Amino acid sequence: MTATPAERSLRARKGAHTSWANTSDPAARTKPARDGFLKRFEQQVDPNNELPAAERERRAGHLRKAHMQELAAKSAQKRRENREAKERGRAA
Repeated sequence: MTATPAERSLRARKGAHTSWANTSDPAARTKPARDGFLKRFEQQVDPNNELPAAERERRAGHLRKAHMQELAAKSAQKRRENREAKERGRAA
């Protein structure tokens, strides 16, 4: 019998919680992902690896902050849209 999407989601969440419960060092487990995320910004500001390390890190830090600001703006817009839709639903 095929599981429904809701059943698969429950099973996956259970597996994730079990996996994290058995992880002694969560920071070490997620380090490769964090490193890759940060490396992406360094590659964008210095694709040929020509800048001094300190300058590359400075520029990448600003690019990362700009990225986070963009995510925050999109999140705020979506929250506003959801709130307005909810208010329209009450008015109807």
